[in-house]
Amino acid sequence: LEAEADAIRRLVPRVGPSFTSALDLVLGCTGRVVVMGIGKAGIVGQKLSATFASTGTPSHFVHPAEALHGDLGRIVTGDVVIVLSNSGE
Repeated sequence: LEAEADAIRRLVPRVGPSFTSALDLVLGCTGRVVVMGIGKAGIVGQKLSATFASTGTPSHFVHPAEALHGDLGRIVTGDVVIVLSNSGE
């Protein structure tokens, strides 16, 4: 527990206004939280979406390549999209 607490304390300087804005978007989401990513980011995104769903936040994962081939229709007004990338950009 101490190791986890130390890790969280080290994150505090890195959490700024953009992080809290993202949290506000997720908390205020009237639709679903849609998570997207390719490769390792996609695997993390699938887990993130599953965690949202299992803790009461409606969520699903959409693969970006599939989105280009028709799955964009799964994203509707009121949804919040979280896009994960390897570089973080």
